[in-house]
Amino acid sequence: MYLLWLRVAAILYAGGCVAVFPAVLYNSIPWRKTCVHLGGLAFFFHFVSVVEMLVLAHRWMPVGVREIESLLGFLVAGLFFLVWWIYDAISLGIFALPATFFLVFIPALGSTNYRFPSQRVWMSWLVAHIIALLLAYAALGFSLLASVLYLVQERRIKSKIKPGKSSRFAPLDWLPPLDTLERLALATLEFGFPCMTVGLLIGSVLVQQTSLGASYFLDPNILASFAMWIVYVTLLLLRRGVGIRGRKAAYVSGAALVAMMAVWAVNFFSQVHRFGPQ
Repeated sequence: MYLLWLRVAAILYAGGCVAVFPAVLYNSIPWRKTCVHLGGLAFFFHFVSVVEMLVLAHRWMPVGVREIESLLGFLVAGLFFLVWWIYDAISLGIFALPATFFLVFIPALGSTNYRFPSQRVWMSWLVAHIIALLLAYAALGFSLLASVLYLVQERRIKSKIKPGKSSRFAPLDWLPPLDTLERLALATLEFGFPCMTVGLLIGSVLVQQTSLGASYFLDPNILASFAMWIVYVTLLLLRRGVGIRGRKAAYVSGAALVAMMAVWAVNFFSQVHRFGPQ
């Protein structure tokens, strides 16, 4: 029965994750209330699941990777709600709630490794995983390109060169206005973030059919991918929540490119991406 409560908690955590982003990035009061209510219900069902799991096992300490993941997620959620209750800091939920969901999601699949019904189904999910991550990286690349063009256009405008006049900036007359480049950089970033999230979620399921199983968190590429996800969230928070724009936003996007290249480099040391389903 504890598995049922854990699955309910995972669904509610997912709803809280969806609500926390507009609550923080757009400072939306209705989404803030939705986030707190869904997260609170998820925490309650998670508590029931953890207690019932330990009572049925006649012990007070978790055993196995899945039980530890579930308990760790419970502690992360508990710490977030404690901080929210004391300091009213809902912004921390943009990191805490997704982290809790990812920790709870795999244990909620069951006590054993999840198995796909056929090789064809596994391959379909694998293709979806690859496409989602490629879209995420492509969106981040476009966001960076728009930020770089923003810097070029800004310098071009400050040089006070009129369109059509002979200068080194003459071939760049086609560049759109600064506001357009700024909105393009933010729009591509917002498009890539759900792609990154879906890609990681599908990958978490796919890896359960490998020899690694629940220990996928120990793989360097998985750790780097989640670090990339955190970079995505940080970029969104800085651009939409804090309001960083222009030159500073371009520099931040450049740092994100460095992080993205590091993730690609770490992929060569990954054990997950060297094995098919077993």
